[in-house]
Amino acid sequence: MSVKKQNTILVVDDENGVRQSFNMVLKNDYNVLLAGSGQEAMDIFTKKSADMILLDIMLPDFDGLDLLKKFKETDPNTEIVMVTAVKEVQTAVKAMKLGAYDYIIKPFKIEKVMTVIRRALEKQSLVKEVTYLRNELKRYHSFEEMVGKDKKMGDIFELISTVAKGDGTVLIQGESGTGKELVARAIHNRSPRNDQPFVVINCAAIPPTLMESEIFGYNRGAFTGAAKTSMGKLEIAHKGTVFLDDIDSLDINMQAKLLRIIQEKEFERLGSNKVIKADIRFVAASNKDLENMISEGKFREDLFYRLNVFPIKLPPLRKRKRDIPLLLNHFIELFAKETGNSPKNISDKAIRVLQEYDWPGNVRELKNLVERLLTITKGSMIRIEDVSTLNVAQKEIKEVTLKEAVRSFEKRYISETLESVNGSRKKAAELLGVHRNTLLSKTNEFGLSNKGVSSLPLN
Repeated sequence: MSVKKQNTILVVDDENGVRQSFNMVLKNDYNVLLAGSGQEAMDIFTKKSADMILLDIMLPDFDGLDLLKKFKETDPNTEIVMVTAVKEVQTAVKAMKLGAYDYIIKPFKIEKVMTVIRRALEKQSLVKEVTYLRNELKRYHSFEEMVGKDKKMGDIFELISTVAKGDGTVLIQGESGTGKELVARAIHNRSPRNDQPFVVINCAAIPPTLMESEIFGYNRGAFTGAAKTSMGKLEIAHKGTVFLDDIDSLDINMQAKLLRIIQEKEFERLGSNKVIKADIRFVAASNKDLENMISEGKFREDLFYRLNVFPIKLPPLRKRKRDIPLLLNHFIELFAKETGNSPKNISDKAIRVLQEYDWPGNVRELKNLVERLLTITKGSMIRIEDVSTLNVAQKEIKEVTLKEAVRSFEKRYISETLESVNGSRKKAAELLGVHRNTLLSKTNEFGLSNKGVSSLPLN
């Protein structure tokens, strides 16, 4: 179903009556451009953006098939519907083989015209969506719900909900690994644009020499190696959200061009002067102090203020350590689900160790550690010894008294023995060389279950 005035249709026909008939039928739902000749149509098409063309096969100055080829060479993504008389149906079929979507026979029926146009535009929308999804598959990114009960994160969640309702630019600042992309996705998912593309542009990962072609797209022949016309990220993101990650990596020239796009809501592909509309919400992120970069002449002040309409500053993990147990549980369950394995438990002592660590890599470092621990830890319990790769863990181990160390070993040894015999106290007591009553006393002391392995709360 078309949204009013969202799409532009170029009508090319040398008969004024036909042009006006199309205009009357389409003007309430679409932006309509009219051309009475092939040359006029080419002039309009090179200057203005058209989502679709209704093209008469017989024109006074151009053969319709030749004009079709020119349109497709200029922009292969534009849908073209041929308009023909009954006796020219074979020519229309040939046109479809050259890339036309369909044909309409004169005199046309309104219902037929509207159906063909709607389907053509739906196809175009699907092509853009497929292009977007293919691009997304080329880069792996995880998207989990943000986790946190610390007041700082509660304030962030509330701010996201508020900001998502608007359409202004957002600037997310925070250290690496704090979850800036997750915030950007949350804003998009809660916004009115949530059914449209969310396109990520990693400014630090794209070489400066390729940045313009990546963002704006290019026409065939725009530069050496441009063998075909290609849509850029902005065109794919039309009506959706663009996330500019590591915005501080953009050079000054690209910053100026980005500022113009944000302000004017339009751009041109490389090698073309045709203006393409950009109905896009921009969300940018940086792990550097942009105001310091402004004073150093490395970042445009006007761009900063244009991006900073809705500022969001993410706290580092060391500033919200009470969230660490919650995050540990979240990542343990996440990786267990991904691998199909049972979730492991983590001891209170190990959690306290992890809460004392400063986490320079923030949530990303914690997530990576959990994945490593789940891979290398044997048994169902992650203990203090397992997290000894962290410097703070080594310090913590040295502070454990002999009595605590003996108790920790005894608890671990009994729990692992119970696991190996599926929770059978009789078999476990035999393996441990103790009386069943002694084992019962120890399991009660340590809070271990005497049931099956799956129910052992190994804390």
